[in-house]
Amino acid sequence: MPMIEISEGVHIHFEEYGEGDKTVICSMIDYPRYSSIRDLCKFGYHVYLLTNRGFGKSDHSDIDYGAGWWDIWAGDVIHFADKKGIGKFVYAGDSHGAGTGWHLCKDYQNRLNAFVAIVPGPYNLDEGFVSYRTRILRGEKVKPMEIPPETFEDQAVMERARRDKEYMAVEQLDHQSPEEKKLDYKRPLLDLQNEANTQAFLKGITIPTLIIGGTEDPISRPDLMLRTVECIPHSKLLLYHGFSHNEPWRIFVEEVSSEIAFFLNNVFENEGHYYKKIINDN
Repeated sequence: MPMIEISEGVHIHFEEYGEGDKTVICSMIDYPRYSSIRDLCKFGYHVYLLTNRGFGKSDHSDIDYGAGWWDIWAGDVIHFADKKGIGKFVYAGDSHGAGTGWHLCKDYQNRLNAFVAIVPGPYNLDEGFVSYRTRILRGEKVKPMEIPPETFEDQAVMERARRDKEYMAVEQLDHQSPEEKKLDYKRPLLDLQNEANTQAFLKGITIPTLIIGGTEDPISRPDLMLRTVECIPHSKLLLYHGFSHNEPWRIFVEEVSSEIAFFLNNVFENEGHYYKKIINDN
């Protein structure tokens, strides 16, 4: 089982895929059966999937740091990169994994080549400070995050959607231990306090950022993702009609990973400026 001590007495679990000279790091509670981020290894990227401290096979914690977890997880990513001798890297994350990405942009943007932000929001803090996870922990009924498998006509897609829906028991906290369930990491960027500060922060992100989402997402709503891409100068929004929070990056894996690879290849070919070569060619 691959474990690494990222700081004294703190160990996290990770998976490793590919051998490319360009690195992609993701840090999440758990990973789906199908993953566009994992699939990037097929495009020549060296992919590391870290399990967040406090969850899964990584070291658990007796302390709940609340919203402070986001800075801890971002720091863990940097410590992991340092331990592996990785200078700059692409960070990619899905939902709460993207939340860690926002905190990397806040404190360690100089370490990032690009940010692949899947269903990332971030939330409008003027609307409140309670996360989707918090509402689930409270036992509230919330809008489903997935599209039912019967939505798809293609049998292979239906089967992948069905299996992914089974996996989503993870997101509904069904298989987590009591120790894991007690951790409530709330929302990312709570220290920004309001929407105006959030937008100011987003406008200060200078690295190329790819945002991927669905039109039916109740968490990372289309209006939030559009606001985000309007704020970040070097950004692109890929929005799938009719999809919710957990598709299609976990169902149409190959298509989405191809889109990510296309974006990242342009970033690396154009010295970090995604649009540079495209504009010059025209």
